[in-house]
Amino acid sequence: MADASSTEKSDAERVEILDRMLTRLALTDDPNLQNLLSKLLPYSISSLSSHSAAVRNKVMEILTHVNKRVKHQMDIGLPLSELWKIFIDSNTAPMVKNFCIVYIEMGFERLCEEEKISMAPMLVSSVSKLSPQHQDLLLRLSVKVIGECHSTQINEEVSSNYRLMDDALGIQLFVEFCLQTLLHQPLSQGMGSPAGLSIAQLDRISGKNPPRGDALLMRKLGILNVIETMALNAELVYPIYLAACSDSLEPVVKKGEVLLKKAVGVNLEDMTLIKRLFLLFIGTIGVENIPPESRVNPVNMSMKARLMSVFCRSIVAANSFPSTLQCIFGCIYGSGTTWRLKQLGMEFTVWVFKHARMDQLKLMGPVILNGILRSLDDAIARDSKTFAFQAIGLLAQRMPELFRDKIDMAVRLFDALKVEDQILRLTIQEATTSLAVAYKGAQATVLKELETLLLDNSRAEQSEVRFCAVRWATSIFSLEHCPCRFICMLGAADSKLDIREMALDGLFPMKEDWRMVKRKFDLKYPKIRDMLDYICKQQPKLLDSAVEGEGKVLFPSKTYVAMIRFLLNIFELQFEKDESTSKPSEFEKSVQTMCLLLEHAMAFEGSVELHATASKALISISSYMPENMASRYSNKLPWIKQLLNHVDSDTRESAARLLGIACSSLSISASSDLILELVSSISGTKKLRFESYHGSLCAIGYVTAECLLATPTISEILLQRVIKCLVDVVSLENATLASVAVQALGHIGLRSSLPALIQESESAGILIVLKERLSKLLSGEDIRAVQKSVVSLGHICVKERKLPSVNVALDLIFSLCRSKVEDILFAAGEALSFFWGGVPVTADVILKSNYTSLSLASNFLMGEISISTTRFMEIEETESNEEYRDAIRDLITRKLFDDLLYSSRKEERCAGTVWLLSLTMYCGHHPKIQKMLPEIQDAFSHLLGEQNDLTQELASQGMSIVYELGDESMKKGLVNALVGTLTGSGKRKRAMKLMEDSEVFQEGALGESINGGKLSTYKELCNLANEMGQPDLIYKFMDLANYQASLNSKRGAAFGFSKIAKQAGDALQPHLRLLIPRLVRYQYDPDKNVQDAMGHIWKALIADSKQTIDEHLELIFEDLLSQCGSRLWRSREASCLALADIIQGRKFDQVSKHMKGIWIAAFRAMDDIKETVRNAGDSLCRAVSSLTIRLCDILLTPVSHASQTMDIVLPFLLSEGILSKVASIQKASIGLVMKLSKGAGTAIRSHLPDLVCCMLESLSSLEDQRLNYVELHAVNAGINSEKLENLRIAVAKDSPMWETLDLCINVVDTKSLDILVPRLAQLVRSGVGLNTRVGLANFISLLVQKVGADIKSHTNTLLKLLFQAALEEKSGAAKRAFASACAIVLKYAPSSSAQKFIDDTVLLHTGDRNAQISCAILLKNYTRLAADVLSGFLASIFPIIFVGRFEDDKDVCSLFEELWEENTSTERVTLQLYLGEIVELLNEGITSSSWASKKKSARGIRKLSEVLGDSISSHYNVLLQSLLKEVPGRLWEGKDSILFAIAALCKSCHRAISAEDPTAPSAILSVISSACGKKIKAYRESAFSCLKEVIEAFRSPDFFGVVFPLLYEVLSQIAIPKAVQSPLANDVRTDEEKEENVSAPYEKVLDCVTSCVSVGHLPDIVDQEEKLFHIFSVALSLGLPWTVKMSVFSSIKELCSKFQHLANTPQETPKVAGAEFLYNELLFRLAPKVLECISTIKIGQVHITASECLLEMINLYKAAPVLPSRDLEFKGELIHLCEVEKNEQAKTTLRMCINILESLEQNTMVH
Repeated sequence: MADASSTEKSDAERVEILDRMLTRLALTDDPNLQNLLSKLLPYSISSLSSHSAAVRNKVMEILTHVNKRVKHQMDIGLPLSELWKIFIDSNTAPMVKNFCIVYIEMGFERLCEEEKISMAPMLVSSVSKLSPQHQDLLLRLSVKVIGECHSTQINEEVSSNYRLMDDALGIQLFVEFCLQTLLHQPLSQGMGSPAGLSIAQLDRISGKNPPRGDALLMRKLGILNVIETMALNAELVYPIYLAACSDSLEPVVKKGEVLLKKAVGVNLEDMTLIKRLFLLFIGTIGVENIPPESRVNPVNMSMKARLMSVFCRSIVAANSFPSTLQCIFGCIYGSGTTWRLKQLGMEFTVWVFKHARMDQLKLMGPVILNGILRSLDDAIARDSKTFAFQAIGLLAQRMPELFRDKIDMAVRLFDALKVEDQILRLTIQEATTSLAVAYKGAQATVLKELETLLLDNSRAEQSEVRFCAVRWATSIFSLEHCPCRFICMLGAADSKLDIREMALDGLFPMKEDWRMVKRKFDLKYPKIRDMLDYICKQQPKLLDSAVEGEGKVLFPSKTYVAMIRFLLNIFELQFEKDESTSKPSEFEKSVQTMCLLLEHAMAFEGSVELHATASKALISISSYMPENMASRYSNKLPWIKQLLNHVDSDTRESAARLLGIACSSLSISASSDLILELVSSISGTKKLRFESYHGSLCAIGYVTAECLLATPTISEILLQRVIKCLVDVVSLENATLASVAVQALGHIGLRSSLPALIQESESAGILIVLKERLSKLLSGEDIRAVQKSVVSLGHICVKERKLPSVNVALDLIFSLCRSKVEDILFAAGEALSFFWGGVPVTADVILKSNYTSLSLASNFLMGEISISTTRFMEIEETESNEEYRDAIRDLITRKLFDDLLYSSRKEERCAGTVWLLSLTMYCGHHPKIQKMLPEIQDAFSHLLGEQNDLTQELASQGMSIVYELGDESMKKGLVNALVGTLTGSGKRKRAMKLMEDSEVFQEGALGESINGGKLSTYKELCNLANEMGQPDLIYKFMDLANYQASLNSKRGAAFGFSKIAKQAGDALQPHLRLLIPRLVRYQYDPDKNVQDAMGHIWKALIADSKQTIDEHLELIFEDLLSQCGSRLWRSREASCLALADIIQGRKFDQVSKHMKGIWIAAFRAMDDIKETVRNAGDSLCRAVSSLTIRLCDILLTPVSHASQTMDIVLPFLLSEGILSKVASIQKASIGLVMKLSKGAGTAIRSHLPDLVCCMLESLSSLEDQRLNYVELHAVNAGINSEKLENLRIAVAKDSPMWETLDLCINVVDTKSLDILVPRLAQLVRSGVGLNTRVGLANFISLLVQKVGADIKSHTNTLLKLLFQAALEEKSGAAKRAFASACAIVLKYAPSSSAQKFIDDTVLLHTGDRNAQISCAILLKNYTRLAADVLSGFLASIFPIIFVGRFEDDKDVCSLFEELWEENTSTERVTLQLYLGEIVELLNEGITSSSWASKKKSARGIRKLSEVLGDSISSHYNVLLQSLLKEVPGRLWEGKDSILFAIAALCKSCHRAISAEDPTAPSAILSVISSACGKKIKAYRESAFSCLKEVIEAFRSPDFFGVVFPLLYEVLSQIAIPKAVQSPLANDVRTDEEKEENVSAPYEKVLDCVTSCVSVGHLPDIVDQEEKLFHIFSVALSLGLPWTVKMSVFSSIKELCSKFQHLANTPQETPKVAGAEFLYNELLFRLAPKVLECISTIKIGQVHITASECLLEMINLYKAAPVLPSRDLEFKGELIHLCEVEKNEQAKTTLRMCINILESLEQNTMVH
């Protein structure tokens, strides 16, 4: 073909050539036009490159002619490939290209579908090199093809063509075109461009014929399918998916949704993608410098919503100013916007405010804020409002300066909280809370406005408004800001819990005691004066004097309570801060104002809590300024007396204290009068209310105690009267009042020794008088009464000098030693401390402050004393008093150390511990205690092992206090003792004598006895040991008890140690090596108490926990690993849990030495006898698994470390883990091995042999044994074993083991093959189990496929083993798997090896059943997987496949049949192709000594003859001779197949046989006839069938004379049973029995008779007519079944047909002597028999055939020459049968017979 750029012809020559072409074009008819155009068009169009006008004109003429002829004849193709080559040539002239593209477009439409599909990817891949106009046209053509051909699916071949595109620009152009196509929506007439497109883009994708309706739908679906299969970058195709999801066509939307879900990895931070999406959303409509036709419309609302959802997930989108701004305003204010878009716009605003950079936010923030406020004013939808308020909150956090200068936004939000719907308020509340940050540090004027705003809103009705007001008050302003503290006070009374809690946090930011706050001056509180002034400003009535009996409270009670607490706290703080300086008058004024506030709080309507708080506040102020308060309230005694009747006991007690304080400013006479008044109120006859009684008793104590300090003091008579009154109350009243009276006596006793009580001129000590009553009182059930009484005994004895009274008091206290009530024990300890002396409280503290008890002050001995006594005078002790006290101290000491602390009763030991600790804590600095510290230490050390939690905790607390009080040597000894206890090396405890009722174990610890009794005391344990006949068991119980005590000692030591450690400092450093490993373990002890105790020690000892563990890691590992094997279950459990925690995050160097030990410990624990230890083992296993996976992951760990870890762990897991008998260990090991295989990468290569073999063996060893059992019993259960095997294999393939094997295949390389293949070979020989065998075969298959030709060096080894395995396997599934592996390996085997194994496979077909099945399966896999290798051996394979189809075994037969069908396209062609080889193999089989081979070969010959017919003639001789030789001789099962083969061969090759040897047919007939004489029924039956086929095949007339006598003889010898009854149709059993005995051979013989009749000469037949009639008559007798009669009917019909022609030609009849006789006799002798059959057999088909047979005989009789007339005796019967016949066809035939007979009779009468 000439080219325009390279032609050398002249223009004239070119014109001449073109002219000839035009002439030829004109002379060519349409059918031949396509061939001409293939040469004409390329040349003509190429000629347009010439500058000659003549050439161009001639070309145009030609093209015009072509257009006219081709335009409307779409069946004429154009030379598209030639035109395409010209078009894409870079040297082609533009004009030529333009004409090429026209005809390419025209020719493209004429291509068939396959050609279009193959060419479309080529068009797309070339677009980037073309001009825009040409690009558009080619893209339209490609997209059209995509729509027509790929809308439903796209095949893999086409997909690969699209995926091969590597031109990035071309792909981008194609994707952009596809996007525009998807954006195209059908438009109404007259409209512009669709949403998302410009007019130019619409023209670009539409062309001249824009797609509509189904065409557009198909095009879009096709595009989506192609884009999906191209597997492009997600960012490139993401807009297409979004456009599809927003389409108007439902199928497109569904497909788009599916693809969008798959695009999960799209990077929404890609700048290019976000710009494309913004362009789709905004368009270019408003851009002035773009031509109108190129301005792109924004996309539709549906897609805008999709895009906004994307923008709300992209940070890049939030920082894309000004596009971000345009989107937001377009959503909120754009024309045609929807509520959904408005909502998304607000949501995007929130996203922008949250993620935009500050430089971007400064540009957008103010503008967007104005827009939001405007939208809120426009009453937008609720959802949009939600996002609007969220946006304001976020913007306030990011840009607080926008709001700080004005409170407009605050006012707006607070108002919105009041008016908006409830569902919006939470969002507005969050926004308001966020806005508070903006006003921190605002100007003073702004803050002042905020104060007013918050105060107003703090009283609002809406709880959300109040919440925000309190929140702003606590977050914007400091703690010293009075207005905000007042707002918090108001909030403290709110109905909402969260507001109350927040308000209280604003008032009391420190949760601990205010005395701790006093030490921290970093918090600035308002001055008491300022706070009170602001409160009074808000409520001026506070400055008015409180009126007695005032009813109305000025503030809500809870507000008042919070206010009092806050004011009291700042009062105490300010007082102590200014204590060194003199108090100015302003402070005293503040106190007066404070008192007014408190007095107003006591109004009648106030709550009990308020009254109690206010009264206690008065006492607190009095404790700081007693003189001022005494002088103030000495004038308000009536008001105080009124409070003594209050319903609240705390308020009454505070009033009594206040009354006592006020008495200090009264004269002695006034005080005496007051005492007399109180005593009289109690002693009077008038019965008082309980509250009044209680208040008066309390007041008597406080007032009398205060008066005893005065000078002069009250009179002895008055004192005696007071004492007498109180004693009477103790003696006569109930426990509650009696305890209050004792308490009053105690208060008096704090000031002075109680005088002896004078009764009836006798005096006695008060305690002696009240001994019995007090004893009863202390043994009562009122615990509070007992507490008060016990403590009061201590108060009474503070000044007591009489030893008998003190002894009484001590006896009463010691009587409580067995009490189980802890509060009573603490109270008794406190009382003993007062006996001892040196307590940290004075009488003034007890009487003039809110003091309750030392127990509460010390947090029940577990804290520090928090009472300050600096403002009060200490109790003075004289020398004589000290001696007296020493005697009391000796009594207490002996009682504690001799009786209680080492008692055999746990209650007494507990009481002794409480009391000893009380003395040590309260009186620890007393010299006597200091001397006793060593003894106290020993006692506490002994008590650390107590089972009682209280005893143990207090003992450990005692150790801490002793350490604090002791000197350096004691501290050192104590530390050593505690360390010894913790490490188990402490000294032995002091022995205790066990009594019968001594409790050895806690109740329930050992369960119950045999009789259901308890097992806790020593006596009960001894009884159990005796009952069991094992007295020595008691020693084991004691050993167990000692261990429990040791554990308790550790726990108790830990409690004490944690406190000592804070003070011990460097003294503990030498012990850390011993302590740290044990402390780590004890922190995981099963006992929660031990955990807590050890945790306290750890926190006290260790500053940096991580660093300490890292430094002592080796010691910790050694201790924990050794304890993992401890005999103590709690040690094992704790060690496992500790290991699990410590190994997390460790590096290889830290754990490499212990990695195997940790795994051993984990597996051992997982198989522990105790469940909790097993659970801990599971935790350890999970932790060490995670560590191992990380250390073996080459992405996270250096390859060298990963390999070393793998070397340690993997062999252990394979040998100890997977092979373990513990299911949990197996499961964990397998899961870990799989995960290691995933992450280890190449580090696993050295372990591949062990790993692969282990996984393969595990497929069977770890299989559920129930499946194995089911398979063994599958046959008995009626389950298909093949299906069950497949199920087992499927389950195995879903297992982690198989997944691990898949991972192993991925890392195999050539080097690893050398070590892996020998192990696989060994496993092929020795592996057992179905799953293992199948898995092994499949693994080898996958391995060979992975490594490819690298397996060549191992193919011989593998082939031998796999071939033998496939042969020996009993399981069908395993056999198939090995055969498949063998076939795959065969692909890479050398040709010599391949030939050998194929030959060996072929030889298997001669073996036993297993060998034949193996042969079929192997060949099937060879043909499927190694077809190229097998192509040279088909001549040896196809013959055995063909012969194998005829095996007796159904399984073998079906396998070869399936193999044959799969590999032959046409059976006849395949047989002809390999006929010689097949015949040779069949001949070998026939001549074989094996009967089975003979049989299948004979069947093969029969099939071959049936399929090929006379095509087998060239080979018949060999086969026929072999077959004939096999007929004589001994009979064997299946020998009849020889006969059938002969018959089939004769049928197909009868011409060749007769032509080659005319005598051959007779010889064959003779052989078959001889077979008919055999005695075996089945064989004889087959022989007769074959005889019939041979007769019909050769059709020799001579056969009649040879065969018929034989047949007659055979029929004569068959015994005919007598007919017992007529053979009816419903007598099925009778017919079956007869058929079994007679009918089959009779029927076959009759068929042979029919064949003989059909081929015999008429004279010969006439000669045998009598025998024939005899045969027919006998066969039609009643003794034979209907099937025999059907054969007779066929034979008669054949005979009639044979003679019909002769009867129709009378001139021929004389030539056959006796024919006339046959005509007559046939009718008259057989017709009655036939009619008899019709009447007796009730089978429709018999009636039809019999009537047809009768019709044939009558027609033959009718056509015969006229003979002497005879009567038709059977006519009547015939007419009768015709009348009763039900079968219409038989009835019609019988009617025809009657008509013929009647016509014959008429003719006879005429003649």
